[in-house]
Amino acid sequence: MQTIEDKIVSRIYGRGRGWAFGANDFSAEFGRSTIDWALSRLVASGTIRRVCRGVYDYPKFSALLQQELSPDFDQVAQAFARKFNWRIQPAGDAALNLLGISTQVPGRLVYLSDGPNRQYDIGLYTLEFKKSALKDVGFKYRESGLIVQALKALGRERVDDAVIAAIGKQLDDAACKRVLKDTVTATGWVYETIKRICGGRG
Repeated sequence: MQTIEDKIVSRIYGRGRGWAFGANDFSAEFGRSTIDWALSRLVASGTIRRVCRGVYDYPKFSALLQQELSPDFDQVAQAFARKFNWRIQPAGDAALNLLGISTQVPGRLVYLSDGPNRQYDIGLYTLEFKKSALKDVGFKYRESGLIVQALKALGRERVDDAVIAAIGKQLDDAACKRVLKDTVTATGWVYETIKRICGGRG
């Protein structure tokens, strides 16, 4: 018979390396004290890693470097969002990074949130949640908000054909249709750029 620890481990393995989570991700099935006990045993055995208070991850491992990689900042942000029941949206450099427009991970990663202003130091970077108007975090689809925030971070004058092509190749026809419908309330030039990115595929 599987122990609770075994059941929690199998949920974690099922999500794959890089997944970040908190005790709340298991609370529908198990009691809080049991979850805390199991998680601290898994940290002690090196199966999972404590990223910061209340958030853990199942770290990715680099065969080349023979070491665990830094936590996935977006997974950590989503773990906080689930924990506190916030809606969040990557902004600025975080959005550019997730879309692959910028490959450098900046020292401060900002997420817009409908929760309070909070910041957490995680390894070499700071994860900051900024209380924001719901219209900035309220897009129905994640890719909509990502694209809007990335375009705003770049600014109109820095959005060139290369940027449009880089974002466009990440969207299929169905995604374009969703995004065009979802972002119709975005600032004029932003929406015009999204239309260019989708190139009539909506």
